[in-house]
Amino acid sequence: MSRMVLNPDGLTPNAGIPVSHAEQMTAAEQHDWHRGHLRARPVSRRNFLAGSAAAAAAAGVGNAAWTGIAYAADAPLAIGGRHLSYGNDPATQLTFSAQLSRNPGAAKVFLDYGPTPLLGATAAVEVRNLISQVPRSDGGVLAAEQFYVHAKVSGLTPHTSYHYRWRVADGANPTQATTPLATAQTAFPRGRFGSFRFTMMADQGIDDTPTQPPGLKPGEYDNQTTDPDDLPGIPHAKNVVRQIALSQPDFHILGGDISYADIAGRGTPLVFTPSGGSTPSGSGRYNPYMWDGYFAEIEPSAATTPWFFASGNHDIESLYSPNGYGAHEIRLAQPTNGPAKCPLTYSVVYGNLAVLSLDANDVSNEVKALKGYSGGTQQSWLATTLAALRADPDIDFIVAFYHECAYSTTKDHASDDGVRSAWTPLFDQYHVDAVFQGHNHVFERSDPIRNGKPRKAAPDRSTVSSKTDGTVYYTVGGGGNSRYAFPDGVKESYRGNALSDTSVPNSYVWAADGSKTPETVEWSRVRFRSYSFVRVDVTPGIPGVIPSRMTVVGVDEYGKEFDELTFERRVPLLGGIDFGS
Repeated sequence: MSRMVLNPDGLTPNAGIPVSHAEQMTAAEQHDWHRGHLRARPVSRRNFLAGSAAAAAAAGVGNAAWTGIAYAADAPLAIGGRHLSYGNDPATQLTFSAQLSRNPGAAKVFLDYGPTPLLGATAAVEVRNLISQVPRSDGGVLAAEQFYVHAKVSGLTPHTSYHYRWRVADGANPTQATTPLATAQTAFPRGRFGSFRFTMMADQGIDDTPTQPPGLKPGEYDNQTTDPDDLPGIPHAKNVVRQIALSQPDFHILGGDISYADIAGRGTPLVFTPSGGSTPSGSGRYNPYMWDGYFAEIEPSAATTPWFFASGNHDIESLYSPNGYGAHEIRLAQPTNGPAKCPLTYSVVYGNLAVLSLDANDVSNEVKALKGYSGGTQQSWLATTLAALRADPDIDFIVAFYHECAYSTTKDHASDDGVRSAWTPLFDQYHVDAVFQGHNHVFERSDPIRNGKPRKAAPDRSTVSSKTDGTVYYTVGGGGNSRYAFPDGVKESYRGNALSDTSVPNSYVWAADGSKTPETVEWSRVRFRSYSFVRVDVTPGIPGVIPSRMTVVGVDEYGKEFDELTFERRVPLLGGIDFGS
């Protein structure tokens, strides 16, 4: 009798479980196994502190960006890795987050903010403690302790800049300012109040080797690519973040596979392997300190621009909780208006645009460790939310972002019929304009699709309407991790290199039984293999006169544009009278 394989090679992390068991286990079952494994190998508090704090004193929190910031219990408390988010009402709520260099102990942390550099207000700060215990390849357990701070501020003025700083009251220095002043901005309220911009990518990872635990050699636990036609040592993730920061978006969204703390993601037992050590056959390396480097890496953008995250298969860390998201709820502070069982499912309304973050792990045929974990609540929430948004006269554009792809090619993952069957009928019904996906480490754009078929050819610099043409699906997985290839014989097609025939005869789609069903694709319009992101500009229209427009531009890691598509939606006159598409 054949076994059901939930976690085939190349997919979900499972936190130290023998592969013969892990491949048949859900994330919740993996979590239970791991708890039992650690109870059999207890770590004393004394040894824990020695391993996770004192040994790190000379090297920094966990990444080169922290070098010189001591992590020992008697060192000055420092703050880094600043990142922002909106609250449930982006026009009046901001959430400020950061990482502490060590246990704050008796020290107090504050968030000072105000509409001028004089600040004037102080917000309450929540300190969240994350403990990681990872099996080591040489025996024992790697113990790590990380501290994150979050401050949720409400009652702000819409579309207004606020200055802020993190401050520590540490011993005899109660007014020590530990970060320079930075600026954050609230959103436009719901409606057509002005133009704005956002950016998106997925599959990022880190470029620098973590400094923790001590002794790692350069090139370990980072994005050093094995791509044979890529030059070594290029900081692709940093390059993309730099271009995002230069774009000055009002917010940024990331479609899953965030830090790659599990750098393999093969559904094999997770272990920490020190330099010079040997990773056991069938195991994958895991280092929780990669998150320190991740927050330092995105800080040049995320300290002043809200970042939103969806979950990918590399983000299911069953080490921490039954659904694999327990650590993310400590590290991140995202909107909380989604279904209770899905902490990375939520919606954001900015002006005349609605953005939905979805968890494709709940519906994926390829990644099954969490399939169905929401009990259908995410599906119900999505249907209800889309219906309300499309009925709202102040909302012109609706976009969704998630990880595993409904429509994409590449040899590595291609399309997932679990995602396609669950969500695309709703996207069709409620005329979702654009869908942003990750998982495949390339850029790919479809023609507008409805009922599974392309409705209109949409070459570079063309204009489409979701109401008449269908939904456009983007794969934007070139955020920094190693690139993938398109199917054998299938060429790239983009500005300056556009093919007259962009069909793909040899793609596939993941079926419910985990098999790959061959698929001939006619909807793949743009294919670009290098590191990239999308820049999206939204311009509200005038009722009965000028349509609202949303222009999506593909940009590579050096700022070169290679694709552009404009979405239009006509604005009804007062009373809901629509004069066209």
